[in-house]
Amino acid sequence: MTDPAPPPAPGSTPPANFAPATEGPYAQREQLITENLKQIFDPEIPMNIVDLGLIYGFEWTNDAVKLKMTLTAVGCPVAGILAEEVKMAIEKVPNVKAATVELIWDPPWSPERMSDFAKRQFGYV
Repeated sequence: MTDPAPPPAPGSTPPANFAPATEGPYAQREQLITENLKQIFDPEIPMNIVDLGLIYGFEWTNDAVKLKMTLTAVGCPVAGILAEEVKMAIEKVPNVKAATVELIWDPPWSPERMSDFAKRQFGYV
C-alpha cells in the first residue's frame, strides 16, 4: 500500500502536480490508471483531469482502490457523470478489483494544482 501524504492543513492547497507511485506494489497500476485518467477531459475546460490537478491521490486496500479527486467548482453540473467515468477508467486496469471515487472539496481546487504543462497552456507561466 502506498503511504498517503499527511492531510493538508485546513484551508491549504494539497501538493500540486500529482504523480502516481513509482515503486511499491501498486506503482504499475497507478501508472496505468493515471494514463487512463489523462483521457478524461473536464467538460468545461479543454484539459485532462490529471493535468488540471483534480486528482488528489489513491488509497489502496488489497486490489481495491479509492481515488480522491476534486472538481474546479462545487456546483459542477456533471460531477456525478464525471465521477462515474473516472470509476470506469480505473476499473479497466488489470488487477483492480473495485474502484470508488471520493469527491472532496476541502481544500478547494485552485490553478496552482495544475501541472506545468497545463499552466503553460493557460498562460500561468
